Amino acid sequence: MPHPLISSAAGPLKGTCSVPGDKSISHRALMLGALAVGETRVSGLLEGEDVAATAAALRALGATIERADDGSWRVHGVGVGGLAEPDAVLDLGNSGTAVRLLAGICASHGFTAFMTGDASLRQRPMGRIIEPLERMGARFEARSGGRLPFALIGADQPLPIEYRLPVASAQVKSAVLLAGLNAPGETRVIEPAPSRDHTERMLRRFGAHVGVEANADGGSVIAVTGYSELQPCVLTVPGDPSAAAFPMAAALMVPGSDIVIRRVGVNPGRIGLFETLREMGARIEMGPRRKLGGEPLADIAVRAGPLRGVDVPAVRAPSMIDEYPILSVVAACAEGTTRLNGLAELRVKESDRLGATAAGLRAAGVTVTERDDGLDIEGCGGPPPGGGLVATHLDHRIAMAFLTLGMASGKPMTVDDGSMIGTSYPGFVADMNRLGASIAAQ
Repeated sequence: MPHPLISSAAGPLKGTCSVPGDKSISHRALMLGALAVGETRVSGLLEGEDVAATAAALRALGATIERADDGSWRVHGVGVGGLAEPDAVLDLGNSGTAVRLLAGICASHGFTAFMTGDASLRQRPMGRIIEPLERMGARFEARSGGRLPFALIGADQPLPIEYRLPVASAQVKSAVLLAGLNAPGETRVIEPAPSRDHTERMLRRFGAHVGVEANADGGSVIAVTGYSELQPCVLTVPGDPSAAAFPMAAALMVPGSDIVIRRVGVNPGRIGLFETLREMGARIEMGPRRKLGGEPLADIAVRAGPLRGVDVPAVRAPSMIDEYPILSVVAACAEGTTRLNGLAELRVKESDRLGATAAGLRAAGVTVTERDDGLDIEGCGGPPPGGGLVATHLDHRIAMAFLTLGMASGKPMTVDDGSMIGTSYPGFVADMNRLGASIAAQ
């Protein structure tokens, strides 16, 4: 059943908060723990629906995954190449990361697995992983357009490949590298521009042999050596910068706000939003960086202040691809025009995020021009009119972005369904309300 939510103008946001564990890192921690020999312990795991779907799928593939009384997680791995054929269909819910990375893992196992997802995930393109994984010896029987559900027939004798990504994509890169763990020799991925490197960092953490070299055109070559025995380890997952984007944006837009967000992951491949907001004049201060499980993190202080429109270059998209809906909301409150470029990828996320974001801005009384691969947003120089109803299209980030905008709008904003927010940020409403927001069921 849909769960409409309404967000009203808030007073100044004050206080300190933490956000859930990084979703990208949480998926990878469970997956690599399942491929290690022995017990991996994970603290700070995101306990949202997407990560729960990954855990359920790995259990079906033979790993043991349990939540301890202290809130940490124990993963008893079966070793590289040791997963078993699942008895039932693997349902990955709403998670594109889960299905693409698990497909990579299963592609180099000699069994058949059937994979599906919810209505949104079943519309997302999977051809971008099917093509390289079939080159490695796997076979797929998919719906038209390479969509879920599909049957994946893993390779009995997987082949190492060198694969040049058509566009930078951490998910496709990771799928190929994870398949290469169970292939002989060296599997290489050439990316045209840097994308988030959580997989490479975590592979090293588990003892895999991973090499990364810059190439002449600004991209890089990532190589993984197959048949490495992964060692179990103890991991702590930092706070998700994509989740931190929402309280950060709210504090920038609501006058008088002053908050601190604790222990946020600041991987260089994930902080494009921070850089863009600073260009807009945002008062964001990052505390001392420290490392946790191979990933950098820091406390982030945010204070409200005037914002100006900027042109966001297409080259920055890989480092903030999930944050464009919330950036668009901030742009609605800025002075002048903000141009977002190079965003064709957003057409095939959980929804057509470009179209959904543009429609949500119009519902808030904001002037926006939608292009094939971007948006031009005419900022209001302060609170937008608000008062609209936003269609979320089952997209958690659209729901959270426009609930955040409602906190700074002249009239409340309503989203038609907030039930899917739990896929990435369980506790979002409670956390925002503790800071001073006013979000409630309609």
